[in-house]
Amino acid sequence: MNEFVDCSRLSLNQYTTFNLNVKEAIDACLRADLHYICLWRDKIASYGLDNCAKIVKESGIKVSSICRGGMFPALSKEERQKRIDDNKRAIDECVALGTDTLVLVCGGLHNKNIEEARDYVEEGISAILPYVDGAGVKLGIEPLHPQFAADRSVMVSLPHAVSMAKAINQNFPQVKHPVGVVIDVYHVWWDPYVYEGIKAAQGLIYGFHVCDWITPLPDTLKGRGMMGDGHIDIRRLRLAVEAVGYHGPIECEIFNQALWDSDVDEVIDLMKQRFMEVC
Repeated sequence: MNEFVDCSRLSLNQYTTFNLNVKEAIDACLRADLHYICLWRDKIASYGLDNCAKIVKESGIKVSSICRGGMFPALSKEERQKRIDDNKRAIDECVALGTDTLVLVCGGLHNKNIEEARDYVEEGISAILPYVDGAGVKLGIEPLHPQFAADRSVMVSLPHAVSMAKAINQNFPQVKHPVGVVIDVYHVWWDPYVYEGIKAAQGLIYGFHVCDWITPLPDTLKGRGMMGDGHIDIRRLRLAVEAVGYHGPIECEIFNQALWDSDVDEVIDLMKQRFMEVC
């Protein structure tokens, strides 16, 4: 476990450079000597899966994960099945692009019954787990900050996400890749039980994301800050996940309009600098 980290593990989450297509984002990684990228499914669809697979293979860049699966809750059984089917397509995209991790943003409310929505999340993950395990892909539940419970994810704490993952895994003891979690510092830093949650997630951490919490938030969704500009003790969280065995890629995921409107290479250079200084 190292107090400091270099850029060999740094992954560019594609939404940090939101305006770029897949090829442009991978080209930016190559210019910056980055070895990993996280691709988003809307960007994959826009560029074409076959084209994405070709450029990934030719570049030598590794896809650390694909975002996003999930979005399971819905009013009707038919709509919930459509979402399960879409998650299976996401798994196929993971295979095509050579990544072993699908990030689950589990979905918000379909009515005012948050307990029922969480039941649908558990049902949806259980429905796709045999398919994902056969593909050699891992499912990582990403708990989000409570401000996103209504529209993006009813899973709003790391301990809860770990508990659900373990409950699902108990029903599927035969799978090679049990359900795990993806930890984003933006979403969990505030939780008084975050370090207990990290310890409970030992062996089930499939991703670690960094950015910062800045105040005042410029926007509910696009309000993340560059590492070092805010209030999160990122290094302490990184050391905690490493202490329980996670040593994989570390994704920088920043939704911020000002950064999106800036020069891409300058943003990535600053990202690398701050990653080494504060992560």
